Amino acid sequence: MKKVLLGLKSETYEHPFDRKALASLEKMPGVSLLLKKVNEYGIDRLLRLQCLGSDFRVTPNNFPGLSQALEETCQILDLSPCPDLYLFRGWGHIITVTIGIESPIVTVNLEAYEWLSSQELIYVLGHEVAHIKSQHLLYHQIAMVMPLLKNWVNAATLGFGGLAANGVELAFWNWLMMARFTADRAALLACQDVDVAIAALMKLGGLPSCYVTPEAIADFLVQVREFSDNSVESQDTLTKLLSFNESRESWVVMRASELLKWVDSGDYRTLLEQPNQPPPLLLDPDATEDWNFLTSW
Repeated sequence: MKKVLLGLKSETYEHPFDRKALASLEKMPGVSLLLKKVNEYGIDRLLRLQCLGSDFRVTPNNFPGLSQALEETCQILDLSPCPDLYLFRGWGHIITVTIGIESPIVTVNLEAYEWLSSQELIYVLGHEVAHIKSQHLLYHQIAMVMPLLKNWVNAATLGFGGLAANGVELAFWNWLMMARFTADRAALLACQDVDVAIAALMKLGGLPSCYVTPEAIADFLVQVREFSDNSVESQDTLTKLLSFNESRESWVVMRASELLKWVDSGDYRTLLEQPNQPPPLLLDPDATEDWNFLTSW
C-alpha cells in the first residue's frame, strides 16, 4: 500500500544542485530581458494552443489507464487540482512535457503509453508533477523555446549575441538538467519502488519493454555505479559543453546515479516514513553559491 504524502513540500526532496543552479541562473545578466520577451510574445499561450490544437485530451473514458495514473500520482504527491493530460504522436522514444504556468498541462507521447507499465507511468508522471510543485514551468518553457527566442530577439536587434556570450543559454540548460534530479526524486516518491524507477529510466533512455530484462537491468545498475564512482571533474570543460548541448540526450545513467545516491543516503526512506505535513526544510546557508554544470561536478 503506497503512502499518500499529505502536505508534501518540494523543498523536502529538492536536489541541492537544482537550488544552486537556479540561484546562479537568476543572477545572470539578461535573464530579466528574456522573461520580458516571453511575456510579450505570449509563449505560454502559444504552447497551450499548440497542445490543444494538436494533441488528444485524456479522459477516464478514452484512456482510463493514463487518466487513473495521473490521478494517483497527484494524490500521492499532494497536488491539487490535477492538471489536464494530453496524448500526442509517437517519436520512437518516450517524451513527456509539462507546459502552462497558470494552468499546467501534462503531455505524454504514444511510446510512454505503450512502453510503460502502470507503475512506471506513475514514475514518469511524478517527474512531470514535480515540475509543477516546484514552480519550474516558467524557466522550463524558456529553455524549451530558447532557439526560437534567439532568432526573435536577434531580429529585433536587442543584442542577444551579447547575452549568449554571458552564458544565459547554457545557464538555462544547466538548471534544467539539475531540475531533473529534483523531479526524479519526486517521481520515486510517487511510485515508491526503486526497481520501478530504474526500469522507467531505462525505457526513458530508449529501450522498449522487451529489452528491459533482468540481465539488462543488472548490467545497467553496474554501469550506473561505475558512473557514480568516476570523477567527472577530470573531464575538460569543452567535453562537458559539447555533450551537454546535445539536449536530446536522456542522460538516464547520470540521473539514475543521482537517484540511487539519494536512496543510499537514507534520505529517501526517512522522508517516506516520516509523519505527513513535514516541516519546511532549512536551507543550507551556502545554497546560493554558484553551481555550474561545467565546473561543479
